Amino acid sequence: MSIVTLVSGGLDSTLVACLAKEMGNTQYPLFINYGQRAREKEIAACGRAMQRLGLPAPVIADLSGFGGLIRSGLTDNSLRIVEDAFTPGRNTLFLLMAAAYGHQVGADAIAIGLLHEDTSLFPDQTSAFLSAAESMLRFAIGRDIKVLAPLNGLIKQDVVALAKAKGIDETYSCHSGDDIPCGQCIACKEFQFEEI
Repeated sequence: MSIVTLVSGGLDSTLVACLAKEMGNTQYPLFINYGQRAREKEIAACGRAMQRLGLPAPVIADLSGFGGLIRSGLTDNSLRIVEDAFTPGRNTLFLLMAAAYGHQVGADAIAIGLLHEDTSLFPDQTSAFLSAAESMLRFAIGRDIKVLAPLNGLIKQDVVALAKAKGIDETYSCHSGDDIPCGQCIACKEFQFEEI
């Protein structure tokens, strides 16, 4: 199978790329610059991760104008990074670009690093969204393309454990884009597990 893998340099998408490689899939890594605050750190981490996995360097789609139009805590420093984190249309944009690119390269599927929907905070992180997106993309590109979310049965603790077992490290998941992760954004807080 050939897959356009949406990669961000973060733990989830790097694990998706690793799992796809282990299954022998041909991959076309795609990084979306949607005007996010952390894009430089993400691009650097993404390049290192793909190199370590022996995958092609990610193609970078420059859609930075999206973040200027659709302002959120992820795209605008003047907004709150936690309370204003929802970026309407972001995952739809990711999937549309991946599907269009997939059409160009003849890919069978696209993969995104969404986790178990019980942990989702936004409506575009659910299985219902993914199913609807797959139907919409069929019309958008004029043919079927599968939308894969191989981590959708996992919570963050599972992802961390699996990534550690596979030797994945040096990823970047903070939304702030600072050298030292802020510890406050949604991505950082996902790593702060409650004791059971």
